[in-house]
Amino acid sequence: MLSRIAESLFWIGRYVERADDTARILDAFLTRLLEDPWADEDRGGRQLLATLGAASPGDGRLTTAAVLETLAFDAENPGAIAGALTAARDNARGCRETVSTEMWECLNVTWHALGARRLAADRLGPAVYLAFVRERAAVLAGLAESTMSRDDGWRFLVLGRSLERVDMTTRLLSVQADAAPEHPAWRTALRASGADESFLRTHGGHVRADRVVEFLLLDRLFPRSVLHALTTAEDCLRQLDPSMERAGVADPARRPIGRARTRLEYTDSKVLLADLPAALTDLQDACATASAAVTDRYFPESVPVSWAHEEV
Repeated sequence: MLSRIAESLFWIGRYVERADDTARILDAFLTRLLEDPWADEDRGGRQLLATLGAASPGDGRLTTAAVLETLAFDAENPGAIAGALTAARDNARGCRETVSTEMWECLNVTWHALGARRLAADRLGPAVYLAFVRERAAVLAGLAESTMSRDDGWRFLVLGRSLERVDMTTRLLSVQADAAPEHPAWRTALRASGADESFLRTHGGHVRADRVVEFLLLDRLFPRSVLHALTTAEDCLRQLDPSMERAGVADPARRPIGRARTRLEYTDSKVLLADLPAALTDLQDACATASAAVTDRYFPESVPVSWAHEEV
């Protein structure tokens, strides 16, 4: 497989997951403001921007509209929903021979519909826009699941999606980390992760911070949990490089993912909440290190080809 094709598939997975998870986090943020009439809109908005790596305006009070403009509607920023979907479409256009026609059409139609959905959000509220993004991301995931062969292209797509899911799930938990153990924000975090009903079937109706954190970080069966995503990413990396080392792991991308998964899998869930900020930071660092290692190994920058003129 050409490195440019592998890189495009990797970033399609990352960008679509980023758009989906940003929509979920914004929905959780807006719901929290509605549920808590005493919530500070300016402080919460600045915390959300910082958590997602976006710059906060220096002066003036930050409004929800400004947060949405930065994180949802900015088509030039790949960290925003519109920008991420634009980047995913651009990458899919560059590897049309690899992605299925249905996947390309899904991304293309989604991109073309964003303008109309933005106008609908101005009239009816941002929930219309955020729900559309989540639905289209789910459609694309289903199409990839049913129309792509399980080859290296598929593995790069799933690897990108898994790394982004770990990063964004930790960011979602970071937004809620300062909430009280019984605060409704933890139920909102479950809804934002699509984990509400699965959590209730597993733990019953008593939603507490420690149980939510345990479920979203450690649950082996829930596909959006951090442990499940790390396991999936590690499996993809192992299949991309199936050579067996006699001692240790030579792959610089697998090492941080394997260490993070092992620490998380064998951690004591009873003390996880007490050290949550540090644990979330470590997970984000592991994903960043693995992503950089994947880029260095599989997507090397090529020197442009130029003609060499012979001296006469």
